Amino acid sequence: MAKYLAQIIVMGVQVVGRAFARALRQEFAASQAAADARGRAGHQSAAASNLSGLSLQEAQQILNISKLNPEEVQKNYEHLFKVNDKSVGGSFYLQSKVVRAKERLDEELRIQAQEDRKKGQMPKT
Repeated sequence: MAKYLAQIIVMGVQVVGRAFARALRQEFAASQAAADARGRAGHQSAAASNLSGLSLQEAQQILNISKLNPEEVQKNYEHLFKVNDKSVGGSFYLQSKVVRAKERLDEELRIQAQEDRKKGQMPKT
């Protein structure tokens, strides 16, 4: 009886161990994919996300913007800033999120303009 119980315990540990190893490999692969995606987005953009605390996607969602367009950013920012003003019953927290989102998008627009200038200055071979 003890022999069978020991075999069941060993088999259970093996199954759990294999499942854990598989989950670990999947998590590592997902982490690598995310790191590669961040690498493609550019180091400056990643640094801007770290400084502002918002990713580019989060900032776009907050200001309801699908493409980076300075006029649309400004228009949506002004509207959301006024709507969330404390004096009209808005939320200071939401208003600060709107400000941070605009700062993040402005930084991304600056980075894109800088990259466009660099591409324009590269000599053609």
